[in-house]
Amino acid sequence: MSRLRVVHTSTFRYGSAVLASYNEARMTPLSQQGQTVLETKIDVQPHTGWFEYRDYWGSAVTAFEVLTPHESMVVTAEHLVEVAERGPLRSPVGWDTLRSAELRDRLAEFLSDTRTTAPPEDVIEIARRVAGDLEPAEAALAVSAALRDQMEYIPGVTTVHTPATEAWTARAGVCQDIAHLVAGALRSIGIPARYVSGYLHPDSAAPVGSTVLGDSHAWVEWWVGEWFAFDVTNRVIAGDHHVVLARGRSYDDVPPLRGIYAGAGTQDAEVQVQITREA
Repeated sequence: MSRLRVVHTSTFRYGSAVLASYNEARMTPLSQQGQTVLETKIDVQPHTGWFEYRDYWGSAVTAFEVLTPHESMVVTAEHLVEVAERGPLRSPVGWDTLRSAELRDRLAEFLSDTRTTAPPEDVIEIARRVAGDLEPAEAALAVSAALRDQMEYIPGVTTVHTPATEAWTARAGVCQDIAHLVAGALRSIGIPARYVSGYLHPDSAAPVGSTVLGDSHAWVEWWVGEWFAFDVTNRVIAGDHHVVLARGRSYDDVPPLRGIYAGAGTQDAEVQVQITREA
Protein backbone atom coordinates (compact mmCIF):
# COMPACT_ATOMS: atom_id res chain seq x y z
CA MET A 1 0.00 0.00 0.00
CA SER A 2 1.32 3.44 -0.98
CA ARG A 3 0.02 6.88 -0.09
CA LEU A 4 1.00 9.31 -2.83
CA ARG A 5 0.58 13.08 -3.02
CA VAL A 6 0.47 14.21 -6.64
CA VAL A 7 0.83 17.84 -7.75
CA HIS A 8 0.24 18.28 -11.49
CA THR A 9 0.90 21.82 -12.76
CA SER A 10 0.19 22.96 -16.33
CA THR A 11 1.31 26.47 -17.28
CA PHE A 12 0.34 28.15 -20.55
CA ARG A 13 1.75 31.46 -21.78
CA TYR A 14 0.33 33.21 -24.84
CA GLY A 15 1.82 35.50 -27.45
CA SER A 16 -0.71 38.20 -26.57
CA ALA A 17 -3.82 38.47 -24.43
CA VAL A 18 -6.36 35.68 -24.89
CA LEU A 19 -9.85 37.13 -24.76
CA ALA A 20 -11.70 33.99 -23.62
CA SER A 21 -11.08 30.27 -23.18
CA TYR A 22 -13.26 27.23 -22.45
CA ASN A 23 -11.63 24.12 -21.05
CA GLU A 24 -12.13 20.62 -19.69
CA ALA A 25 -9.72 19.03 -17.21
CA ARG A 26 -9.63 15.28 -16.55
CA MET A 27 -7.14 15.56 -13.73
CA THR A 28 -9.05 14.09 -10.77
CA PRO A 29 -8.17 10.46 -9.84
CA LEU A 30 -10.87 7.81 -9.62
CA SER A 31 -11.90 6.19 -6.35
CA GLN A 32 -12.21 2.48 -7.05
CA GLN A 33 -11.27 -0.90 -5.65
CA GLY A 34 -7.62 -0.65 -4.67
CA GLN A 35 -7.47 3.14 -5.02
CA THR A 36 -8.91 5.64 -2.56
CA VAL A 37 -8.82 9.39 -3.14
CA LEU A 38 -8.29 10.98 0.29
CA GLU A 39 -7.95 14.61 -0.85
CA THR A 40 -8.37 16.32 -4.19
CA LYS A 41 -8.54 19.87 -5.49
CA ILE A 42 -8.04 21.73 -8.75
CA ASP A 43 -7.04 25.39 -8.89
CA VAL A 44 -7.20 27.50 -12.05
CA GLN A 45 -5.69 30.97 -12.32
CA PRO A 46 -7.42 32.94 -13.67
CA HIS A 47 -10.96 31.60 -14.03
CA THR A 48 -14.46 33.08 -14.07
CA GLY A 49 -16.56 29.98 -13.50
CA TRP A 50 -16.63 26.19 -13.54
CA PHE A 51 -18.69 23.08 -12.91
CA GLU A 52 -17.95 19.38 -12.47
CA TYR A 53 -19.50 16.25 -13.96
CA ARG A 54 -18.82 12.63 -14.89
CA ASP A 55 -18.41 11.91 -18.58
CA TYR A 56 -19.66 8.88 -20.52
CA TRP A 57 -16.60 6.84 -19.52
CA GLY A 58 -16.93 7.64 -15.81
CA SER A 59 -14.08 10.16 -15.70
CA ALA A 60 -14.32 13.16 -13.38
CA VAL A 61 -14.35 16.33 -15.50
CA THR A 62 -13.81 19.90 -14.32
CA ALA A 63 -15.14 22.28 -16.97
CA PHE A 64 -14.03 25.89 -16.57
CA GLU A 65 -13.98 29.14 -18.48
CA VAL A 66 -11.84 32.27 -18.43
CA LEU A 67 -13.80 35.23 -19.79
CA THR A 68 -11.36 38.01 -18.96
CA PRO A 69 -8.28 38.85 -21.08
CA HIS A 70 -5.27 36.88 -19.88
CA GLU A 71 -1.72 36.29 -21.08
CA SER A 72 -1.17 33.11 -19.08
CA MET A 73 -3.14 30.35 -17.39
CA VAL A 74 -2.02 27.94 -14.66
CA VAL A 75 -3.94 24.76 -13.81
CA THR A 76 -2.82 23.01 -10.62
CA ALA A 77 -4.29 19.67 -9.57
CA GLU A 78 -3.28 18.29 -6.17
CA HIS A 79 -4.37 14.90 -4.82
CA LEU A 80 -3.61 12.53 -1.99
CA VAL A 81 -4.29 8.97 -3.09
CA GLU A 82 -3.94 5.61 -1.35
CA VAL A 83 -3.10 2.84 -3.80
CA ALA A 84 -2.88 -0.89 -3.11
CA GLU A 85 -1.03 -3.59 -5.02
CA ARG A 86 -3.28 -5.40 -7.48
CA GLY A 87 -3.93 -9.06 -6.74
CA PRO A 88 -3.76 -11.93 -9.24
CA LEU A 89 -6.65 -12.81 -11.52
CA ARG A 90 -9.29 -14.66 -9.55
CA SER A 91 -11.35 -16.39 -12.26
CA PRO A 92 -9.84 -16.14 -15.74
CA VAL A 93 -12.22 -17.11 -18.54
CA GLY A 94 -11.73 -19.02 -21.78
CA TRP A 95 -12.24 -18.04 -25.39
CA ASP A 96 -15.81 -19.35 -25.41
CA THR A 97 -16.79 -16.65 -22.92
CA LEU A 98 -14.98 -13.91 -24.85
CA ARG A 99 -16.67 -14.97 -28.09
CA SER A 100 -20.16 -15.12 -26.60
CA ALA A 101 -22.78 -12.74 -27.97
CA GLU A 102 -23.53 -11.40 -24.47
CA LEU A 103 -19.92 -10.46 -23.78
CA ARG A 104 -19.31 -8.98 -27.22
CA ASP A 105 -22.41 -6.83 -26.85
CA ARG A 106 -21.63 -5.70 -23.29
CA LEU A 107 -18.03 -4.74 -24.07
CA ALA A 108 -18.48 -3.79 -27.72
CA GLU A 109 -16.87 -0.37 -27.26
CA PHE A 110 -13.65 -1.98 -26.04
CA LEU A 111 -13.60 -4.42 -28.95
CA SER A 112 -13.89 -1.67 -31.58
CA ASP A 113 -10.94 0.34 -32.80
CA THR A 114 -10.44 4.07 -33.04
CA ARG A 115 -8.27 6.04 -35.46
CA THR A 116 -5.30 5.84 -33.11
CA THR A 117 -5.65 2.19 -32.00
CA ALA A 118 -6.41 0.45 -35.32
CA PRO A 119 -3.51 -2.01 -35.78
CA PRO A 120 -1.75 -2.71 -39.09
CA GLU A 121 -2.12 -6.16 -40.65
CA ASP A 122 1.33 -7.38 -39.56
CA VAL A 123 0.52 -6.53 -35.94
CA ILE A 124 -2.70 -8.53 -36.20
CA GLU A 125 -0.72 -11.47 -37.60
CA ILE A 126 1.79 -11.23 -34.75
CA ALA A 127 -1.05 -11.17 -32.21
CA ARG A 128 -2.69 -14.24 -33.73
CA ARG A 129 0.57 -16.16 -33.95
CA VAL A 130 1.71 -15.31 -30.42
CA ALA A 131 -1.72 -16.05 -28.90
CA GLY A 132 -1.70 -19.46 -30.56
CA ASP A 133 -3.26 -22.05 -28.26
CA LEU A 134 -2.85 -19.96 -25.12
CA GLU A 135 -5.78 -19.11 -22.89
CA PRO A 136 -6.87 -15.43 -23.03
CA ALA A 137 -5.06 -14.28 -19.85
CA GLU A 138 -1.75 -15.77 -20.99
CA ALA A 139 -2.31 -14.68 -24.60
CA ALA A 140 -2.77 -11.03 -23.59
CA LEU A 141 0.52 -11.01 -21.69
CA ALA A 142 2.33 -12.76 -24.52
CA VAL A 143 1.00 -10.35 -27.17
CA SER A 144 1.91 -7.29 -25.11
CA ALA A 145 5.43 -8.64 -24.55
CA ALA A 146 5.95 -9.47 -28.22
CA LEU A 147 4.94 -5.99 -29.36
CA ARG A 148 6.88 -4.22 -26.62
CA ASP A 149 10.01 -6.13 -27.65
CA GLN A 150 9.81 -4.46 -31.06
CA MET A 151 9.03 -0.91 -29.86
CA GLU A 152 11.78 1.41 -28.66
CA TYR A 153 10.81 4.04 -26.08
CA ILE A 154 11.85 7.36 -27.63
CA PRO A 155 10.17 10.61 -26.51
CA GLY A 156 9.45 13.24 -29.13
CA VAL A 157 9.02 11.08 -32.23
CA THR A 158 5.21 11.00 -31.92
CA THR A 159 2.35 13.01 -30.42
CA VAL A 160 -0.58 11.82 -28.31
CA HIS A 161 -2.70 11.76 -31.50
CA THR A 162 -0.27 9.71 -33.61
CA PRO A 163 -1.97 6.55 -34.95
CA ALA A 164 -0.56 3.25 -33.73
CA THR A 165 0.24 2.36 -37.35
CA GLU A 166 2.71 5.26 -37.62
CA ALA A 167 4.40 4.46 -34.30
CA TRP A 168 4.67 0.83 -35.39
CA THR A 169 6.25 1.80 -38.72
CA ALA A 170 8.86 3.81 -36.81
CA ARG A 171 9.12 1.04 -34.18
CA ALA A 172 9.35 3.90 -31.69
CA GLY A 173 7.16 6.01 -29.44
CA VAL A 174 6.14 6.59 -25.84
CA CYS A 175 3.70 5.03 -23.40
CA GLN A 176 0.63 6.38 -25.24
CA ASP A 177 1.76 4.78 -28.51
CA ILE A 178 2.55 1.45 -26.88
CA ALA A 179 -0.82 1.42 -25.09
CA HIS A 180 -2.66 2.25 -28.34
CA LEU A 181 -0.81 -0.47 -30.24
CA VAL A 182 -1.40 -3.20 -27.66
CA ALA A 183 -5.06 -2.26 -27.16
CA GLY A 184 -5.67 -2.54 -30.91
CA ALA A 185 -3.80 -5.83 -31.17
CA LEU A 186 -5.77 -7.40 -28.31
CA ARG A 187 -9.08 -6.22 -29.75
CA SER A 188 -8.13 -7.78 -33.09
CA ILE A 189 -8.03 -11.25 -31.48
CA GLY A 190 -11.21 -10.74 -29.45
CA ILE A 191 -9.87 -9.55 -26.08
CA PRO A 192 -11.60 -6.37 -24.83
CA ALA A 193 -9.03 -3.68 -24.00
CA ARG A 194 -9.17 -0.12 -22.71
CA TYR A 195 -6.71 2.74 -22.46
CA VAL A 196 -5.83 4.08 -19.00
CA SER A 197 -4.33 7.47 -18.23
CA GLY A 198 -2.76 8.32 -14.90
CA TYR A 199 0.44 8.96 -13.01
CA LEU A 200 3.45 6.81 -12.30
CA HIS A 201 5.78 7.17 -9.32
CA PRO A 202 9.07 6.26 -11.02
CA ASP A 203 11.17 5.21 -8.02
CA SER A 204 9.96 2.38 -5.81
CA ALA A 205 13.01 2.85 -3.57
CA ALA A 206 12.30 6.53 -2.82
CA PRO A 207 12.04 7.08 0.94
CA VAL A 208 8.83 8.25 2.57
CA GLY A 209 8.63 12.04 2.47
CA SER A 210 10.80 12.53 -0.59
CA THR A 211 9.40 14.34 -3.64
CA VAL A 212 10.33 13.15 -7.12
CA LEU A 213 9.46 14.25 -10.63
CA GLY A 214 6.75 11.84 -11.69
CA ASP A 215 5.22 11.09 -15.04
CA SER A 216 1.89 11.39 -16.72
CA HIS A 217 1.55 7.82 -17.90
CA ALA A 218 -0.59 5.43 -19.92
CA TRP A 219 -1.19 1.71 -19.68
CA VAL A 220 -3.73 -0.93 -20.71
CA GLU A 221 -6.47 -2.91 -19.03
CA TRP A 222 -7.83 -6.02 -20.71
CA TRP A 223 -10.86 -8.11 -19.76
CA VAL A 224 -10.25 -11.84 -19.27
CA GLY A 225 -12.87 -12.57 -16.61
CA GLU A 226 -12.18 -9.25 -14.88
CA TRP A 227 -10.21 -6.16 -15.85
CA PHE A 228 -6.47 -6.74 -15.56
CA ALA A 229 -4.19 -3.66 -15.50
CA PHE A 230 -0.77 -3.96 -17.13
CA ASP A 231 1.89 -1.33 -17.73
CA VAL A 232 3.21 -2.56 -21.07
CA THR A 233 5.87 0.14 -21.35
CA ASN A 234 7.53 -0.97 -18.10
CA ARG A 235 6.49 -4.63 -18.42
CA VAL A 236 4.86 -4.74 -14.97
CA ILE A 237 1.41 -5.19 -13.48
CA ALA A 238 0.01 -1.74 -12.68
CA GLY A 239 0.39 -1.61 -8.91
CA ASP A 240 0.74 0.72 -5.98
CA HIS A 241 2.89 3.21 -7.91
CA HIS A 242 0.20 3.75 -10.56
CA VAL A 243 -2.59 6.29 -9.97
CA VAL A 244 -5.61 5.96 -12.29
CA LEU A 245 -7.08 9.18 -13.66
CA ALA A 246 -9.37 8.09 -16.49
CA ARG A 247 -10.23 5.28 -18.90
CA GLY A 248 -11.52 5.14 -22.44
CA ARG A 249 -10.97 3.62 -25.87
CA SER A 250 -7.86 5.74 -26.53
CA TYR A 251 -6.14 8.95 -25.47
CA ASP A 252 -8.80 10.98 -27.28
CA ASP A 253 -11.33 9.92 -24.60
CA VAL A 254 -9.15 10.93 -21.64
CA PRO A 255 -6.94 14.00 -22.34
CA PRO A 256 -5.86 15.69 -19.08
CA LEU A 257 -6.70 19.11 -20.52
CA ARG A 258 -8.68 20.09 -23.59
CA GLY A 259 -10.00 23.48 -24.60
CA ILE A 260 -10.49 26.25 -27.12
CA TYR A 261 -9.62 29.93 -26.87
CA ALA A 262 -9.92 33.21 -28.75
CA GLY A 263 -6.60 34.97 -29.22
CA ALA A 264 -2.99 34.43 -30.26
CA GLY A 265 -1.39 31.01 -30.27
CA THR A 266 0.31 29.43 -27.28
CA GLN A 267 3.84 30.74 -26.97
CA ASP A 268 4.95 28.36 -24.25
CA ALA A 269 3.45 25.39 -22.39
CA GLU A 270 5.01 23.63 -19.41
CA VAL A 271 3.79 20.57 -17.52
CA GLN A 272 5.27 19.28 -14.28
CA VAL A 273 4.20 16.33 -12.13
CA GLN A 274 5.62 16.07 -8.61
CA ILE A 275 4.88 12.99 -6.51
CA THR A 276 5.59 12.58 -2.80
CA ARG A 277 5.30 9.21 -1.13
CA GLU A 278 3.73 9.92 2.26
CA ALA A 279 3.35 6.30 3.39
